[in-house]
Amino acid sequence: MKVIIPLAGKGTRLRPHTHVVPKPMLKVAGRPVMSYVMDDVMQLGNVEQVVYITGHLKEKVEAFAAAAYDVPSVFIEQDVQDGTAGAVARARALIDAPVLIIFVDTIFDADLSLLKDCTDDGIIWTKEVEDYQRFGVVVTDAHGHMTRIVEKPKEPISKRANIGLYYIRNWQLLLEGIAHVLTTPPNKGEWYLTDAFQYMIDQGAKLRVVDVDGWYDAGQLETFLDTNRVMLEKGRARRPAALGEGATIVEPVYIEEGCTIEHATVGPNVSLGKGSVVRQSTVRDTVAGDQVTITNASLHDCFLGDHVRVEGVAGSLSIGDHSEIRGEG
Repeated sequence: MKVIIPLAGKGTRLRPHTHVVPKPMLKVAGRPVMSYVMDDVMQLGNVEQVVYITGHLKEKVEAFAAAAYDVPSVFIEQDVQDGTAGAVARARALIDAPVLIIFVDTIFDADLSLLKDCTDDGIIWTKEVEDYQRFGVVVTDAHGHMTRIVEKPKEPISKRANIGLYYIRNWQLLLEGIAHVLTTPPNKGEWYLTDAFQYMIDQGAKLRVVDVDGWYDAGQLETFLDTNRVMLEKGRARRPAALGEGATIVEPVYIEEGCTIEHATVGPNVSLGKGSVVRQSTVRDTVAGDQVTITNASLHDCFLGDHVRVEGVAGSLSIGDHSEIRGEG
């Protein structure tokens, strides 16, 4: 099996952080988002090759992936942002076996072992949601196979949201479908992989639909902090062996060893990176990077990059690397 991971996007919904850090490498509970997904991939044990479709800040993605994962890898640049079908199309010369396609701006609880015994043409994983109007939803037949995907439906024809995780056993038909999609007029300059899946179904393919147990969005600020909370609650919490004078920790938190916390309350739902300092402050529901200094502040629902300094501020902040904010009084 081969794995294709498209991650060329600029992550505009997570700016300013994605100006300098690729979206899949932003940290949730102390780990890059893509690491949660790659852990599941590496446990499969039958991965022949991982193909990364890169773009924005591609050098950082390539350096991280090459160092972190001992598996044959290829990096292909998507120089034009022409959609998800356009991304996978760039890997077509390498697709000669079943493929697992993963979009890594989310974290999911999925049983990937299902693909080992798959006899259908593929599997599409979904998550049942109540706010189905926000998503592309998958419609199934009585046997649990996909019949179509509908983008942001107004009527409740399905609540099974497409989460961006696919296993395609019939890779030849997938390539045929992508080739077909690329001959059609683009939608606002983009071609969509879901249209290639629809082509496969129209040709008689059977794509099984399986619900995941959990799906956590790390692709926009509004959900990033909540995903951090969930990961802390699901076992990623840690606290340092030693705390400073007057330090109070409200679980769950992820605090790197060596952080300085003095006369401060940290937590709940706080991730604090290496070398960070919190003094005379309260911090909750916050992701803070490495070498962050927070003094005389009361912060909540914040996303702070690396080497950030915050002093004398109360409220919620989203500020990128090497920023400094000082309040008055």
